[in-house]
Amino acid sequence: MLEAVKVALDPTPAEERLLSSHAGAARFAFNAGLAHVKAMIDAQERPEWSLYALRRWWNANKNTLAVDKDGVPWWRENSKEAYNSGLEALSNALRNWSESRKGQRKGRRVGFPGFRSKDRATPRFAYTTGSYGLIPGDPRALRLPRIGRVHCMENVAGRVGDGRVLRMTVSRHACRWHASLTVERADPAPATPSRGGAVGIDLGVRTLATLSDGTVIANPHALRGSEHRLRRVQKALSRKAKGSNRRRRTRERVARLHARVANQRRDLLHKLTTRLASTYSDISIEDLNVAGMVRNHRLAKAVEDASFHELRRQLEYKTARTGARLHVVDRWYPSSKTCSNCGRVKAKLSLDERVYRCDGCGLIMDRDLNAAINIMVAGSAPETLNAHGADVRPGVPWDAGQTAVKCEPSSHHGGMSLGADGRKTVLQAKTN
Repeated sequence: MLEAVKVALDPTPAEERLLSSHAGAARFAFNAGLAHVKAMIDAQERPEWSLYALRRWWNANKNTLAVDKDGVPWWRENSKEAYNSGLEALSNALRNWSESRKGQRKGRRVGFPGFRSKDRATPRFAYTTGSYGLIPGDPRALRLPRIGRVHCMENVAGRVGDGRVLRMTVSRHACRWHASLTVERADPAPATPSRGGAVGIDLGVRTLATLSDGTVIANPHALRGSEHRLRRVQKALSRKAKGSNRRRRTRERVARLHARVANQRRDLLHKLTTRLASTYSDISIEDLNVAGMVRNHRLAKAVEDASFHELRRQLEYKTARTGARLHVVDRWYPSSKTCSNCGRVKAKLSLDERVYRCDGCGLIMDRDLNAAINIMVAGSAPETLNAHGADVRPGVPWDAGQTAVKCEPSSHHGGMSLGADGRKTVLQAKTN
């Protein structure tokens, strides 16, 4: 099992200059290798951009590439791992571009890599070989070849434990250096899930999460709380002369504010997902189309601030650790429109209606709580097809009609209507 351990470093000014030098060396190797690949493409030659080919090219030409104005090579000032990490990043970027161009890579199209600038690129480099990592008898420090011992802000040896460090990536974010260690551990014994029972989670913008047992997790709106200070500092940044020290310091202030917002959001998500994974044995969530939701420019900022995808990602690996089961209900299941008492499905339900009122049984309930109960029941369904035996994706073309999952629950003898009173419909749910 692989695990990531990230710690904040506390370097001295001299060590910080060495860290910046290594990050610059990685950036230099990346740009030099990219220029070499582009020159081969322009010459209509077959470029070789595998990591081993780039390394051979670098070792053969580094005495003429990494030289100062007097022609003296300076590449020996940094660890060879810094240059290798830059070439590795270039090889991965070119491979992603090639696979995306051929349709072999999922997601959006990846463009051809561009040159990395000192101002915009994140300073980073990595160690994969050599005597790096933990220092015996010094639990709050790391050994970095050609840099030496660097103090850490916490007990890194205690966090790594008996694991084996396979890789160490050093990067700088918001004026602070961090080290991310890839640790290999023995696979843990299968964990016994908690006896907390099943729970459904309805994610939202006004409230971050509503659980089927009535618990409401407030949305802190981390970005909204810092927008006033961000607006003021960014206005000051726009008035600074480019290339000046004042502009550099103001950019660091903006970066620190953004890092504070990200840390607040990350802290809440980690606490929430750890609590859910350790309390409940079955957790059901919706398969939200976040990429489609952010196309609505009125909701995009709030949706991105809530980080729905990050919450699901953390639940996936934390439930695997605790033994809990994660059920992902299909995104086309109308959890908000369905009555959790009788199973009646409303034709329309606007976002302004925060209270669900059923026209059939007269149920009056909070909209998010009603959806969370439906998600819990749908997630516990044992089948993988809906009650009509059809797929749960919209038909093609888009306006050809509703799919079976959008229809009223079937009333035949083989199906049962959806309700919170123990009755379950047959809906698609993916279980991790």
